[in-house]
Amino acid sequence: MKKKKIYFASDFHLGYHIADSISREKKIVSWLDSIKKDAKSVYLIGDIFDFWFEYKNVVPKGFVRFLGKIAELTDSGIGVHIVVGNHDLWMKDYLIKECGVKIHHEPITIKEDNKTIFIGHGDGLGPGEKSFKIIKKIFKNRICQWLFARIHPNTALTIAHFWSKNSREKGETPNYLGKEKEFLEQFCINHQENNSEINFYVLGHRHLPMEIDINKSCRYINTGDWLDHYSFAVFEKENISLKYY
Repeated sequence: MKKKKIYFASDFHLGYHIADSISREKKIVSWLDSIKKDAKSVYLIGDIFDFWFEYKNVVPKGFVRFLGKIAELTDSGIGVHIVVGNHDLWMKDYLIKECGVKIHHEPITIKEDNKTIFIGHGDGLGPGEKSFKIIKKIFKNRICQWLFARIHPNTALTIAHFWSKNSREKGETPNYLGKEKEFLEQFCINHQENNSEINFYVLGHRHLPMEIDINKSCRYINTGDWLDHYSFAVFEKENISLKYY
């Protein structure tokens, strides 16, 4: 059977609440195992880890079930792509070398079955989040990354998880805020004005599964999260739909 489906998921936040993270990881692995029979490719679009930082010879411990399953998928010929989010933007080449994934540090656009799909995590897109946009520039600065790498991992990860917890709690708004206040929906509307060839925007970050028509030929899909919704999106037969595991 020819594998044709493309899967999208985001916001696993592996490492958040250790005991719960392990059970969540097992559920994610079970989902990945269930889609390998028909998946052409898988796009994991940010915040896969609650925090990730690669030192020269050290990476955060844990996640062995998940990483092993990802390696199994790529070994079988399934393309696995990671578009980094605000919690795991420090990815370098470890997962590329060990698991065979492709990593994207900016949103990407792909074409499948005559459809154009814009794919990104969503952090920093659209209006709002002004303070985060400033912080993101600091986080992406190579000098700042070099300085952070000088901190012992035990201390560095304690600081990082504290920031991660505060960032997530401040940013979570579980209900739909309306067209004018949903900054990713606004991004899609504004971006579409000069990019009418795009048929789908697939984004994460918001932690709320959504399917919203931008116009008659374009739709915005938010993949939700795996903290509360266990949601994902799948592209097949020229359409993208939300599903739940």
